[in-house]
Amino acid sequence: MFIEQIIKEKVALAIQQLYGQEFDPQNVQIQNTRKDVEGDLTVVVFPFLRISKKSPEQTANDLGGFLQEQVTEVDAYSVIKGFLNVTVSTSYWINQLADAFQNPTFGFEQATEDSPLVMVEYSSPNTNKPLHLGHIRNNLLGYSLGELLKANGKNVVKTNIVNDRGIHICKSMYAWQQWGEGKTPGNTGIKGDHLVGDFYVLFDKHYKAEIEELVAKGASKEEAEQQAPSIVAARELLRKWEAKDHETIELWSMMNQWVYDGFDVTYKEMGVDFDKIYYESETYLVGRDEVLRGLKEGTFVQREDSSVWADLTEEGLDQKILLRSDGTSVYMTQDIGTAKLRFDDFKIDKMVYVVGNEQDYHFKVLSILLDKLGYSWGKGLHHFSYGMVELPHGKMKSREGTVVDADDLMAEMIEVARKTSEELGKLDGYTEEEAIETYKTIALGALKYFILKVDPKKNMLFNPEESIDFNGNTGPFIQYTYARIRSVLRKAAEKGIEPAVNFDSSLTISEKETELIKTISLYPATVSEAAEAYSPAVIANYVYNLVKEFNQFYHDHSILNEEDENVRKFRLVLSANVAKIVKSGMGLMGISVPERM
Repeated sequence: MFIEQIIKEKVALAIQQLYGQEFDPQNVQIQNTRKDVEGDLTVVVFPFLRISKKSPEQTANDLGGFLQEQVTEVDAYSVIKGFLNVTVSTSYWINQLADAFQNPTFGFEQATEDSPLVMVEYSSPNTNKPLHLGHIRNNLLGYSLGELLKANGKNVVKTNIVNDRGIHICKSMYAWQQWGEGKTPGNTGIKGDHLVGDFYVLFDKHYKAEIEELVAKGASKEEAEQQAPSIVAARELLRKWEAKDHETIELWSMMNQWVYDGFDVTYKEMGVDFDKIYYESETYLVGRDEVLRGLKEGTFVQREDSSVWADLTEEGLDQKILLRSDGTSVYMTQDIGTAKLRFDDFKIDKMVYVVGNEQDYHFKVLSILLDKLGYSWGKGLHHFSYGMVELPHGKMKSREGTVVDADDLMAEMIEVARKTSEELGKLDGYTEEEAIETYKTIALGALKYFILKVDPKKNMLFNPEESIDFNGNTGPFIQYTYARIRSVLRKAAEKGIEPAVNFDSSLTISEKETELIKTISLYPATVSEAAEAYSPAVIANYVYNLVKEFNQFYHDHSILNEEDENVRKFRLVLSANVAKIVKSGMGLMGISVPERM
């Protein structure tokens, strides 16, 4: 049991024995003692005053005396302005360090067959363009959230829904038919998703020119947008696709496969994966059937024009269309269909959608509709709503080709990492192969950490140059600290010394060493908090604080050159523990750490 819980239970016992009244231990408030005050933990006494009928100082002294007598881990206490500051024994902290070191899954709770099954959906790309910076944030958040849930004892299924149908897909198809000149990824050397994305941009260019021409001939802008030959042709392709026209389906399948192959390369480079991929082309008809079932059961209503609606006014929302008058589906219907297929495939206890905050209303409605259709997890689904990523020069626009492409960004990051590492001499003595692998590890670590350290709910500004810095709150700073510890451990191994809990727990340790152990002991609670808050940023900032504490310790204390063998053994275990947690915490964010740097 952790010291905080021990103190909570003993304070509740003290209130019962000293003042004759029951008090829930979980309502005892404990904080970390301020740096300028002696002590480790501070008990907030003010909630007890109505029970004790004494002053804050008297109550705090009563409780402090009780704790020092009853809790062997409490060495001393002090009272300042009604706050009870408790000093925990050194032996307790050293034993905490030993326990953490000997536990290979420290901080993690293992899932069982009976553990809840959580499905996490992320990525959700369109097959008319490559993945961009916004997708990077989505993928990194989704992957990290899945890892956090697993670390908290949940069974996790990671899924992706690919938006592979609709007018936007047909725009790229039409552009390839008109101006493609038989180009393929094979004969151009262009990555498939990039090639299709180029045709999407090309369509928009021609479409705008056609609109301008029609407006110049006297048409209104609205008329021109509807009558432009390109959009008319794209709509005709969509009609043929829905009618399952053989040639149209063949073209659609060929171009989509180019994109899938391209996505696979990007996902692999990014270090994310999925257990199951769903396709909108396979789910929209299922959703239509679910809506018709809801209509038959009286859950939904049909209007005179044959459109089907859900009346959500009792829930404080509006009326939502689910099927158009011509029987075609809307996005909501497709999401219902996808949910049905997922429920058939997996016994889901909770569904988490990783989607930007512009879709908050959509998922509020989806939750209610799934509940009305009888899906037990519908009402409890969680929309992991996150903010947008912006660049120093503003927002991105796919149609205009002004997005920051994910592949280009990762390549740029690797190049910046190479130059920075070479200038600082970080990789002297590496083989070319080792250097390339390390550049990549540093670059992707910088990118992932820079994005994940920000509270997901906030919009963020991404600056590649700021992210690759070997100082400050960055991925490379943390990676370098890990590599520094691994260097110390290698040197110890060369001397025949391996970290082991074979030191005397009664040794005297410094304040910085105590602070470092305290930070280590917070790891399990931090992993739990990050999952409960759906926030990888909690882990990112914890790891940064741990690394800062270690560097202060490393600056002031010798490890291998320490003359006292007992202290040397202790410090080696302390360092190894920090390395283990850094690697574990970074792993929860999908970030690798290099053994040398």
